[in-house]
Amino acid sequence: MNREEAKDAKEEEKEGFATEGWPFGLEWLPASACMVGGAVRDALLQRRRDYLDLDFVMPQKAVKTARAIASHYKAGFVLLDKERQIARVVFPDATADFAQQEGETLQTDLHRRDFTINAIAYNPHTQELFDPLQGCADLQRGIIRMVSPHNLQDDPLRLLRGYRQASQLGFVIEPQTRAAMREFAPLLGQIAAERVRVELGYLLGSPLGTPWLLAAWEDGILRWALHDNITAHNLELVAAVDRAIAILAENWPKLAEELAGGIPGLAGGKGSWSAIAKLATLIFSPEEPEPRINYSRAGIAVENASVEDLLRAMKYSLPEIRGVTTILKCLPQLQISPMSLRQQYFLFREAGVVFPALAVVAVATGISVDKIAPLINRYLTADDQVAHPTPLVSGTDLIKTLNLPSGPKVGWLLTEIQLARIEGKISTPAAAIKLASELLDTE
Repeated sequence: MNREEAKDAKEEEKEGFATEGWPFGLEWLPASACMVGGAVRDALLQRRRDYLDLDFVMPQKAVKTARAIASHYKAGFVLLDKERQIARVVFPDATADFAQQEGETLQTDLHRRDFTINAIAYNPHTQELFDPLQGCADLQRGIIRMVSPHNLQDDPLRLLRGYRQASQLGFVIEPQTRAAMREFAPLLGQIAAERVRVELGYLLGSPLGTPWLLAAWEDGILRWALHDNITAHNLELVAAVDRAIAILAENWPKLAEELAGGIPGLAGGKGSWSAIAKLATLIFSPEEPEPRINYSRAGIAVENASVEDLLRAMKYSLPEIRGVTTILKCLPQLQISPMSLRQQYFLFREAGVVFPALAVVAVATGISVDKIAPLINRYLTADDQVAHPTPLVSGTDLIKTLNLPSGPKVGWLLTEIQLARIEGKISTPAAAIKLASELLDTE
């Protein structure tokens, strides 16, 4: 690198650490406070984020500093760990974590971190970088390298995080580090399920995560992160989901938008149907329509569990659990050829908003695009009466007109009316009432 290139690199580095975009003023940070972790790593890599995620360490008064900033800027304040003195300030477009330094010196704190690329500190007041473990060199080489085996054992979630960061950054995992990950894999079963689920979600949420999911399976990590029954075929299906999404997106961009969008009912709008589709393929068994699963969590081994039991143990939300179970339940129905209008109607009623993920898994498991295409077209047509039925009459109409008590019979009549409508037998409210009356007479 010549002098001019070195100067440009230095300017880019300064730009990456610019504090103008912070949600609070630099004057609120003590002179000894340093930015650490992913924020420093991303600044050095010139990676831009729409949502800032800042981490700071300081020798003292970490919680007091966080509370003062939150109070002044009317931001959210969360005490994350009273004993270790860690607090979070939540802004509309950023979060900032403030932690008491572990050990007597900054260097001691950095030596307790997971990987060298995350063990770099930056003092925004002096603009100094602290890199005792040569993390900058590993950043330039694109290497994930552990600080020490003990640090991975200390928090085994770091094992899964290594694969996640490799996928997000396009890095490779250094051989000794990967060997340690394989050795410590069983420790991951001791980690709180919700923490594992978050890391797993990152890997499922992007095509870049798929090769590293395969690597995690090959290294014996994935069985401790999810369940024991995962096979090479499951990993092949995850990759097939990526290919299926790309194929379907070419013909149905709207379907691709829904797959990438948030899951209705999920807090914060997080998650995506594409991630749910991949999660379903990690559980799918061609021999078992309703798979039974073995898994270990927090030191307790569970055998022959249902899919729902596993996902609850992993702390997935109800919308996510419904998504996976609906895919697995509806998938065999798509093997029927040809599907009658009635069969299609009940399929859409069962699948609901999960249909885009179901369609992708169907193609990934070998159902042809030509076969699934008519169903996708129905789903994407807002006024299609098979996929999105609108009633000719309501239950109240039937109760009043036919003098019926409320109950299951009313629901049965409404279903039969809708089926007759999609089959072209009726098209008006009057015809619907007449059909209901005839059905009652023939009971």
